[in-house]
Amino acid sequence: MLGISFFGELPWSLIMVLIVASIFFIAKFRHEAYFITSILSSGLVILGIKNIINRPRPTEFYVRLVEINRFQSFPSGHVMSYILFFGFIIILMKNLKSIPNSIRQTVTYISLFLMLLIPFSRVYLGAHWLSDTIGGFILGLICLYPICYFYFKKKRE
Repeated sequence: MLGISFFGELPWSLIMVLIVASIFFIAKFRHEAYFITSILSSGLVILGIKNIINRPRPTEFYVRLVEINRFQSFPSGHVMSYILFFGFIIILMKNLKSIPNSIRQTVTYISLFLMLLIPFSRVYLGAHWLSDTIGGFILGLICLYPICYFYFKKKRE
């Protein structure tokens, strides 16, 4: 479960987004690279909501803690980030037909795997309550919508 959560930890989450955006940029998918990079702004949304809600994380009194975390608990930033980043990657893999099908399918399945397991990982590690991960999942989908909307709108222009 620590391995599943790895890509959501700083600085690795930042590095991963920048590496993936760089790969798209180098492969001449500049439009996509800019939108992938824009996902970094979701960190501000996460921190803002965490500070407004100010819900404490689970403690050893209630759960077995595998991982000690900073910041507040709601919503799960890992879950929101995974839904947003890997969800957008899946959207790209469905639409960029110039990328070989085997690569598109592999990336899609890995992304889907990580998106589905991250909520369970965060609860298992004692980092979040189930409601935190559900909130992160929903917030991730809410933030994914405008990114996809503007991506497709800009692509048509």
